[in-house]
Amino acid sequence: MIKTSYEFDQSILPAGSSLKTNILLRFRVDIAESPRRHLNLSLVIDRSGSMAGAPLHHALKAAESVVDQLESDDILSVVVYDDEVDSVVPPQAVTNKTALKNSIRKVRAAGITNLSGGWLKGCEHVKTRLDPQKINRVLLLTDGHANMGIQDPKILTATSGQKAEEGIITTTLGFAQGFNEDLLIGMARAATGNFYFIQSIDEATEVFSIELDSLRAVVGQNLKVTLELADGVSLVDTLSLAKLSQNDASQAVLTLGELYEGEDKLLGLSLVISSAQIGELPVMKLHYSADVVQDDVIQSVSGTVDIVAKVGTVEEAAFASTSQIILELSRLTIAKAKETGLNLAEHGKHQEAEETLRMLVKDLRDKGLSENFEIAEEIDQLEYFAGRIAQKALGNAGRKEMRDQSYQTMTRNRSDLVGRGVTAGDEVYAIPIVNQVGSGVELYCVREGGKLRVKIISEGYDSTKNIQFPRAIRAEGTRYVVEGLELSSDGTFYRVRAKITRLTQPGEADIFVASRQSNLTNTGKASKGPASAADLTTTDSVGDSILVQCVKDGSKLRARVVSDGYEPDWNMRFPRSVREEGMLYLVDEVKTAPDGKSYIACGEIKRFVQPTSSN
Repeated sequence: MIKTSYEFDQSILPAGSSLKTNILLRFRVDIAESPRRHLNLSLVIDRSGSMAGAPLHHALKAAESVVDQLESDDILSVVVYDDEVDSVVPPQAVTNKTALKNSIRKVRAAGITNLSGGWLKGCEHVKTRLDPQKINRVLLLTDGHANMGIQDPKILTATSGQKAEEGIITTTLGFAQGFNEDLLIGMARAATGNFYFIQSIDEATEVFSIELDSLRAVVGQNLKVTLELADGVSLVDTLSLAKLSQNDASQAVLTLGELYEGEDKLLGLSLVISSAQIGELPVMKLHYSADVVQDDVIQSVSGTVDIVAKVGTVEEAAFASTSQIILELSRLTIAKAKETGLNLAEHGKHQEAEETLRMLVKDLRDKGLSENFEIAEEIDQLEYFAGRIAQKALGNAGRKEMRDQSYQTMTRNRSDLVGRGVTAGDEVYAIPIVNQVGSGVELYCVREGGKLRVKIISEGYDSTKNIQFPRAIRAEGTRYVVEGLELSSDGTFYRVRAKITRLTQPGEADIFVASRQSNLTNTGKASKGPASAADLTTTDSVGDSILVQCVKDGSKLRARVVSDGYEPDWNMRFPRSVREEGMLYLVDEVKTAPDGKSYIACGEIKRFVQPTSSN
C-alpha cells in the first residue's frame, strides 16, 4: 500500500572508517484511483485594522474562491476576528454557495488582533463536525502579530500540537510582511499542517487553491518512521522537517505528517558509518506506519524496509556513477543550510552564517551542479542571502523569504512552492541606468507563481528558455539591458554575460526612485479636525498611513491605533469633533506623547471607507 525506496548519494560507498553519507528515502501511497476525501474546513480570517483595504478585500475574495471549489458533502465554517471573534458562517454543508459568499462579503476591518480567539473558535467548529473519514482542517490567515488573547508562541504552538492529536490539523497563512513567521511556522509544524507565505496580496486566491489541491490529494496521514540503526551507524542530521522523538528503545522516531496522491514524501538523512567493509552493508531497519485510504475507508498500515548500502574499494567508489538523486538531496541540503544560516545570523554569528552559505555555493559549483537551472537558481538565492547577512541587512522580507523557502523544500515536493520570493533587494538601486538598448539584449522581470523570473524581450533568442540572473537585482516590472546571453552547457537555459544595466525610457518615471519617496508629509504637528466627521476626506486605500479607530470606553469615546506595531490600549490625542463610535480613520503619523504612555495623531486625518466586495 505504501511504496518505499531509498538511494545513497553515492551508488557505491568507499570502504574505510568514519564515512559520512546522505540517504534519500521516498514514501508514496500506491492507489490506482483515489476517491476525493470530503472536507470539514474552517477558514479563520484576520479582519484587524492592519488588514483594512486591499489585504482584506483579497483575503475575502480568496475565501469566496474556496466556496466555489467545495462540494455539497463538504462542511465549511468561516470565522473572522479582530479584538472580537465572529462566526460569519457557522459549520454547515456547502449547499447554498450564494448565501455563503454573501455572508463573507459583509466582513469589514476593525480592531486589534485576537489571533488565539479566532483560531480556537475555528478549531471548535471543526470539532463539532469531526469525522475521521474527512479532512478536518483549520486554515488560519493573519497579517500581523497577536496582541490580544493568548499571545505566547510556546502556548499557541503546543496547543496546535494538542489539537492535531485530537484530529484537528492547522494550516497557517502569513499575509504580507507583518506577521510572526516563527509563530505560524511553529503552529503548522506542531500540527503537521502546511504553512504559506502570501507575499503579494493578489496571490491569496492562488495560495488558497494550492492548499485546497493539497487537501483533496491527501491519501495518507500520520506517517511515522522509526530508525533501527545498525551497530556503528549514527544519525547526524535530518534534512527534512519532521517532529523528532525517541521510543522506549532510544530509537529515533520521525513524524512526517500527510501523504499526497502523486507526490513523494521525501526524507533526507545524514549518517556516519564508523566502519564499512567491502560488500553489502546493513545500515538500518526502517519501520513505518500511516493511516491510509483503503477501500474507501481509513485504515492503518505498517511495514519494515531493510536499508543496505553497497561498499566497494575507493577506486570503485570514485568511478561509480553518481546517484540520480543527487539533485534532490542537494535541494534538501540547500534548505537545511538556509535554516542553519538564518539561525546563526539571529544569534549574532553573521560571519559564520555567511560562510555556511558561501561554502555550500562553492561545493555545488565544484560538483558541476550549477549547470542545472534549479540549482543555479538556488545558488543565486544563497549568494543573495549571504550578501544580505554579511551586511546585517537581511531585513524582515528577506527573513520571511528565507524561512519560507527552507520550510517548503523540507516539507513538500512541489515545484510551485519552492524558491518563492518577490522582494527587491537594495542592490537594484545601484545598477547603472541606460536609456536605450543599443547592441545589448533587453530583459524584463516578472512575477510568476510567487517567483521573480527574468524573460527575454529582444529578438534572436529563444524566449521560452529560463535565464539565470542575479537574485539580488531582480525586481518586478524592471527592464534590463545586458551585453549578451550564453547557453548553459546542456542548452536548457541562458546565463547573463558581462555588464547589467537598468533600462528607463526618456520621460518615463523611474519606479525605484518613486518607491523610495514617501507619499506622506510628516510635519510632526498634532492633527486638527474639521467641524464633524462628515467633513473629512474619504479614502478606501490605507497606503503608508496609520489606521485609527474610535471606540467606546465607558462613557467616553477614545481613539486607538489598530495598525500593527503600536500599543492597542494607549489613549490618543485626537480631535473630538470628528470622533464617532466604530469609525476608522487614517492619519499621516503617530507620535508618542511626552508622558510615554499615550499617542498623538499628527498630520492630515481622513475617514477610511471600507472597499466592498462584488461578484
